[in-house]
Amino acid sequence: MTLQRRSFLKLASLAAAGNAAAMNSFGGLSAMAQSSSGSDYKALVCILLQGGNDGNNMLIPADTAGYTAYAAARQGLALSRSSLLELNGNTNLAVHASMPEVQQLFQKNKAAFLLNTGSLVAPLTRAEYLAGNSAAGSSLFSHYDQTNFLQAEHALSSDSTGWGGRIADVMQSTYGTAQLPTVVSVSGSHIFGNGKLTQGYTVAPGTAGALVGTCWEGTYCAERLRAAQQLLTMSSGATLVQTDGEMTTGIYQYASNLSAAVNSVAPLVTSLPTGNPLTSQLQQIMQIMQVRSNLGARRQIFFATLNGFDTHSDQLGQQATMLDDLSAALGGFYESLEDMGLGSQVTTFTVSDFGRSLRGNSQAGSDHAWGNHQIVVGDAVKGGKTYGSFPDLTLGGPDDSGNSGRWIPTTSTTQYAATLASWFGVSATDLPTVFPLSGQFAQDNLGFMGSAAAAAPQLRRLRLRPVAERRGEPAQPSRGEQEPSSGAASKTADETRMHAGPLQE
Repeated sequence: MTLQRRSFLKLASLAAAGNAAAMNSFGGLSAMAQSSSGSDYKALVCILLQGGNDGNNMLIPADTAGYTAYAAARQGLALSRSSLLELNGNTNLAVHASMPEVQQLFQKNKAAFLLNTGSLVAPLTRAEYLAGNSAAGSSLFSHYDQTNFLQAEHALSSDSTGWGGRIADVMQSTYGTAQLPTVVSVSGSHIFGNGKLTQGYTVAPGTAGALVGTCWEGTYCAERLRAAQQLLTMSSGATLVQTDGEMTTGIYQYASNLSAAVNSVAPLVTSLPTGNPLTSQLQQIMQIMQVRSNLGARRQIFFATLNGFDTHSDQLGQQATMLDDLSAALGGFYESLEDMGLGSQVTTFTVSDFGRSLRGNSQAGSDHAWGNHQIVVGDAVKGGKTYGSFPDLTLGGPDDSGNSGRWIPTTSTTQYAATLASWFGVSATDLPTVFPLSGQFAQDNLGFMGSAAAAAPQLRRLRLRPVAERRGEPAQPSRGEQEPSSGAASKTADETRMHAGPLQE
């Protein structure tokens, strides 16, 4: 049987250039070896809210003075106070009406908020910023640069490694030789998983159990695969080509390992919502977690993305939809992890390019800003609390980098990431290797993570909303859900939502 010319060219290209969809850059493939699983297993799940989520309308002051200041500055972008979902714990804060699952997680002490976090090279005041202090870093308000900074957490813009990959580097000696790299992206290639000694791996959602590669050549497919494998075993004598051939061989092996593991177990049933752009990514992450023992995985880091937060226009409707998707996905993911017995071993957290200006623009939207609020979820989280300082909402005030409500961060994303890394098992000795900027701040550990042993006992399950309800249809009490007390019933519906206390367990 003779190969078509275009098939041969595809094979040669594959062997010479590697599989860019599965591996993000040149480098060694000494990914994590992980000999066993069980109670020592831990995972971090990073969700990038791409475009710059408007934290000002995700987490809002609930007290009279705070809300008045917020509404005066936000004007046309201000949310109705009666629509907000108040958080307990004397926070004087509320979340957007589209986030009831996040509210429930917070009330159950399973979620926390990190306040006014952002990219910093060192602590910074308004006066220092206006004087041109370099602690602000460079290229503020740029999607590309700020997204790279939060993934790299490194002052050098030329550094091509990410903090996920550097964690994999320093933990390599403890967790052995790999059947699958420690860092896995389910949303394409990102520098987050690049290490100096290790590289991240990319899995397209829904493909973990598929055979390696895709072929449309009919009867030529089997010969195409054999030819590719032969090309990859050839010694070229050229270091770059030989290294890339080894990379591609590694990709085939990783895909084979994952496919075999996934196909050896029953299909996974989850509580993830349908009709949600984040669901397929989280489903894929859970499928890989399900076969962690088969892969020998004791430490895993995942990277997912929810797009659509660059709300320069028509923000109110667009962000409501995005936060609805985020909240429903976080709630369903948490419940599914509980069902798998992994609630205390998996911590999910959000990051975003930057925040958005408190003052709106002429297009009913907001513009690129700086400091932002983030969410952390899991049984190991010391939840029901906020960490850091909520900004003074005065335009041109002490926390404003100018006069439009672009907050100067009071907590660095380096501190945020270092706290997660410490829980994950990175030693104090290795922390400066993973986060070169860590020594610039008063504390590396912000204290929002506990231990698995300290996790609270299982409480009543979250009320997960069906798709129809999430898209605006009237809410219906779920079976077994408690009706409001006579005292609550005497209030208006808006008052009940605004002043809801802790859930009755």
